[in-house]
Amino acid sequence: MARALRARIAKVLVASTAGVLASALGFFAWQSFYPVQAADGWDVQVLHRSVDKAASLLPQADGSLLVSRELDDGRGSILKITAEGDRVVLIEGLSKPDGMVAAQGGWVFSQEGGKAPVSLARDGQVTRLFDGESVQGLWNDGDYLYAIEDRKGNGRLMRYDWHSGQLDVLRSGLTETEGLTRCSDGRLLYTEKSAGQIRALSEDGQDPVVASGLRNPTFLLCDQRGLWISEDSTHRARLLRIDADGQRHTVLTFLKAPQAIVPDGKGGYLLAEGGRNRVLRLTPPIDTSTAQAQDVAPDVPGA
Repeated sequence: MARALRARIAKVLVASTAGVLASALGFFAWQSFYPVQAADGWDVQVLHRSVDKAASLLPQADGSLLVSRELDDGRGSILKITAEGDRVVLIEGLSKPDGMVAAQGGWVFSQEGGKAPVSLARDGQVTRLFDGESVQGLWNDGDYLYAIEDRKGNGRLMRYDWHSGQLDVLRSGLTETEGLTRCSDGRLLYTEKSAGQIRALSEDGQDPVVASGLRNPTFLLCDQRGLWISEDSTHRARLLRIDADGQRHTVLTFLKAPQAIVPDGKGGYLLAEGGRNRVLRLTPPIDTSTAQAQDVAPDVPGA
């Protein structure tokens, strides 16, 4: 009888464990496949699929789109998707190409996969500008190119002078700093991903926190609607907007590792969703005041 009782207990334990595992797997699957949710008035659609590890986006004047594919170990590349949907690899053999910004009649790209140059691509030629380690965010203001490293405790914020070629280190000892943007008030902002906050570069070196309580903030964009922040989380990530009054609006939820957000040139935005290997198009409401500061909205077909 004791042996039979032990066998029965063992069966119950196995069944319970299997049930817990099934529930856990089901939960993670639900998070992976649950459709992206948009705030009231906003519309989101899938623009391009099968873009492995889509990271940075750079729309071109001819209607094409440059996308960096953030694969490691020399498997990364920069892809051009034409207005007709054709795809051409422009640069390959990269290690986690991440940041990308228009500059000097071409575009600059960084590589986050260890020690690698920040380079300028122009007229079919690639020119090394300077070396960095795990460089991610880039910002170009015409006179200077800013670059920031995503490292743990030894990251740097650097400034490259286009006229002289001089490279200055503005900050050092940074941890998981990823995104860069400049706002209309002149402030240069950068993210501290693990700390969940955004700082503004200041002359006194204090770099005050301008936003906190975020979940893995990565890419930034400042425009007339405010400060856009994508959260680089594997599940249930958000796209946030902080308006001129400081109010936070959750524009998209249930994203998977969203990366760069850029204007699409038509009044809307493009968002790289690296965790699902695709590029999304985000269309604002006719009246932006209808966009609610909330986390959940109705299902969006196709997303």
